[in-house]
Amino acid sequence: MEILRTPEERFANLPGFAFAPRYLENLPGYEGIRIHYLDEGPPQSKQVFLCLHGEPTWSYLYRKMIPVFTAAGHRSVAPDFIGFGKSEKPIDEAVYTFTFHREMLRRFVEQLDLRNITLVCQDWGGLLGLTLPMDMPGRFARLLVMNTALATGDLPLGAGFLAWRKFVANNPDLDVAKLLARACETLSPEECAAYAAPFPDTRHKAGVRRFPMIVPDNPSAEGAELSRRARRWWNTQWDGPAFMAVGMKDPVLGAPAMKYLREQIRNCPPPMELAEGGHFVQECGEQIARRALEVLR
Repeated sequence: MEILRTPEERFANLPGFAFAPRYLENLPGYEGIRIHYLDEGPPQSKQVFLCLHGEPTWSYLYRKMIPVFTAAGHRSVAPDFIGFGKSEKPIDEAVYTFTFHREMLRRFVEQLDLRNITLVCQDWGGLLGLTLPMDMPGRFARLLVMNTALATGDLPLGAGFLAWRKFVANNPDLDVAKLLARACETLSPEECAAYAAPFPDTRHKAGVRRFPMIVPDNPSAEGAELSRRARRWWNTQWDGPAFMAVGMKDPVLGAPAMKYLREQIRNCPPPMELAEGGHFVQECGEQIARRALEVLR
């Protein structure tokens, strides 16, 4: 397997990202692939905020939320999916499957022995992360969910997502900085460049290209049955507190998608609606994190 590592100089002086890099070198089942993650706050804290990013972002997405969690005395852990961020990047697109990413997360949680977890998820962080608690009893205690879905394969994919999938297919060398600038007008050019830092050329973007293509789009697609089982579990078995925040300007996973997801999460209260928030709602992260801490405590 040919694997790329983004040159470290690409990550020099990223605005708002003064976090120490940490790496897993030999995660069981993923030997030979270096996985990057952030681990901030007191190591022995009783609460762990597990922050999962989506497409085409990386742990930089949580730079505004992590300081709020750690200032409250909590530990924050944010991995980069393989193919994203500072994690290494296999160039073979066939490597990137729903099971490949989901199993990495499960083994990551076990390797770090994370417990009393608040699952913080958005986009693919939710598509994958929301399938974890049902199979990891005793580890997950709270939920903070933003602009995501469960990819169950039994509901039609929206026109917005299908347009996004087609766009990525037609743009294999996706300009990540330009995409973020268009999706989130409050970002500075330097912040947009930081989002693009992991991807110096098209060979580094296999994971970026694959994520839209592996969203389950029919009941027999890989990950669909697992996601349907997760939907039943959240609806009938989940007994922890939940907090939902919605970027209302998201054309793909905005208010309608989140309304449906809320109906599937047992005892989920009405969401925090961010009128100016888009798909990358973590750019409103400070206010979301502060409010979530008030509700989830």
